[in-house]
Parts: sequence; structure tokens; C-alpha cells
Amino acid sequence: MFVHVVKSKIHRVKVTGADLNYIGSITIDEDLMDAANIVQGEKVQIVNNNNGERIETYAIPGPRNSGELTLNGAAARKVAVGDVLILITYAMMEIEKARTFKPALIFPDEETNLLN
Repeated sequence: MFVHVVKSKIHRVKVTGADLNYIGSITIDEDLMDAANIVQGEKVQIVNNNNGERIETYAIPGPRNSGELTLNGAAARKVAVGDVLILITYAMMEIEKARTFKPALIFPDEETNLLN
């Protein structure tokens, strides 16, 4: 049996941009992506702590050490710059492996979105 488990989580980062005219996705500082083990194109669930919205899109890397977190395309309508988000990815795995799997949980600086 396979189960979905949390693979990665970037906890409490602030939106730095919202670009309605971009094709789509979420741009994430590549340092954060690496630390959270998120790959380019991976599906990301976005939980907006300010308004309760939950969105799914895919990750694209932003400039390293920039703290960038930009929602692109239609998702830009679901956030405001400064909103606090939680980003989550999931993986499917055998239930026995899931029992011992340890997700990458990242807690960047809440003001800058940079790794401590």
C-alpha cells in the first residue's frame, strides 16, 4: 500500500511579489528550494495564513539568497505582498518506508525569508 506523506515544508515565509501576467507557478529562492529538497517543476501546496486560501502550483527557482517568493499567474490573485505562507510538498511511498521517513522541514527568517 502507498500513502501520501509530507516530503518538504517551508514554514512561514512572506510573499515578496505577485505577478498576474506571468505564465504560472511560484518562484522560490533557490536556496530555500535546495534546503527543503524541492525540485524545479515539483507540485507545491501553498497555504496562506492571512486569508485561508490553499493553492496548488509548481515551483520554479528564483535568485539565490534573495528571499524571493513570488506567486505567478492566476495564483497572484490569492495573495498580497506580505502574506505569510506555508509551502508543502508530498511524496507517495510504501507505508513501511513512510513510518520512518523524515521530511525536510525548513524555518527561514520570517522577515527576510532567508535561511538562518
